[in-house]
Amino acid sequence: MDNPAFPQTGLVRLSQILSPRGPIPVSKSTWWQGVKDGRFPQPQKLGPRTTVWRVEEIRALFETDET
Repeated sequence: MDNPAFPQTGLVRLSQILSPRGPIPVSKSTWWQGVKDGRFPQPQKLGPRTTVWRVEEIRALFETDET
């Protein structure tokens, strides 16, 4: 899946990762359970209410899903 709206590098918030805006079609609760289980990348905390993920890790997740 080539998602032209998804950035190539940098950091993204959860709203940019999950559908309908993002490339990963799962719910928030499924996403957080996947993070806990190790299926999805670990986040980075930028502040008390700001959680982000590296774009490269998210791209690797949905680009390997295509094959």
